[in-house]
Amino acid sequence: MTSFSPPDASAPQAEDAVETRARQEADDPHSPVARFGPSKPLRLDAGVLLPDLQIAYQTYGEPNAARTNAVLVCHALTGDQHAASLNPVTGKPGWWETMVGPGRPIDTDRFYVICANVLGGCMGTTGPSSTNPATGAPYGLDMPLVTIRDMVNAQAMLLDHLGIEKLLCVAGGSMGGMQVLQWAASYPERVFSALPVATAARHSAQNIAFHEVGRQAVMADPDWRGGHYLAEGVMPYRGLAVARMAAHITYMSDQALHRKFGRRLQDRAMPTFGFDADFQVESYLRHQGESFVQRFDANSYLYVTRAMDYFDLAADYDGVLANAFKGSKTRFCLASFTSDWLFPTDETRTIVHALNASGASVSFAEIESDKGHDAFLLDEPELFAIAHGFLDSAARAFGLPPARGR
Repeated sequence: MTSFSPPDASAPQAEDAVETRARQEADDPHSPVARFGPSKPLRLDAGVLLPDLQIAYQTYGEPNAARTNAVLVCHALTGDQHAASLNPVTGKPGWWETMVGPGRPIDTDRFYVICANVLGGCMGTTGPSSTNPATGAPYGLDMPLVTIRDMVNAQAMLLDHLGIEKLLCVAGGSMGGMQVLQWAASYPERVFSALPVATAARHSAQNIAFHEVGRQAVMADPDWRGGHYLAEGVMPYRGLAVARMAAHITYMSDQALHRKFGRRLQDRAMPTFGFDADFQVESYLRHQGESFVQRFDANSYLYVTRAMDYFDLAADYDGVLANAFKGSKTRFCLASFTSDWLFPTDETRTIVHALNASGASVSFAEIESDKGHDAFLLDEPELFAIAHGFLDSAARAFGLPPARGR
């Protein structure tokens, strides 16, 4: 295979079914939704009102009588609300089942866990693939650009809808960690504790550059059609797949790539002296790209990467990050990974220093791992132990009863 083929050209029936499910999720997801009409518009940082908003979410566990055991989980760039449940498009397990579930660090036997698809996403929350009620067609690029703060403000509307006044904890990694930090800055009175992992208080120039490469790959695909591909019945599969391939490299460390693939050839004894996927790492990246395009919307990729690029928490507080947390009573626990070059430990230390300067309660751990940025999604016992201890301590301080058997 020397180039990407649209999914319906290579494995028609199964992949067409996945594509159909993905498109259905944009408006009619297999998860609960909260709808807000013109009487409750969301004011966006772009300076416009979003008068019709839908938020898709999942919950795990049960709320206690006082609704004080709520934990909000915020997903990363290409995640969704299915943190600990089967994804209805792919049929795969939830993206954070290592952390969320019975007896896990975010214990659903003890906590009421909420995870919402972000604003601008494609799994049921209003985004560019959603139907614009004003036109009856997908928004496409008519959807206003959104920011991390817009995502958080939408989540706050969801919590109001669910009757949650204060969260025991907000937790998330990568872009999810950005949302955690924004929650702590925008709604300190609603966040008792915060667990941002593998993240930063602003997107670096290098990361903006990586995102721009991905966006240009999408927009260079002839099937992007100026963002109107859904209305024209095509999909920019090739461009989105290349964007995913480029991004996926940044999620792994050199050590992880070497350990997993090295320079081993893919199903052959000798190179082909052509441009087929001779190496295992090439085949792996092509698979990542091809599977991604079946579950994620290309315009959503543009919107959500742009939201990350715009994130600069200190800019909203006279350029002083500590001012974002001034007077905060929120308890913070931050974690980074030694091999994460996308969000390196120095970025986390910057947040820790700002929290110390603001007088906030903060703990921090740099976890030894060779798995790169993706470590927060994988089997990392030290992260599990840290998160478990932090949440248990926060729950006790918040007045919740101890976990069973303790």
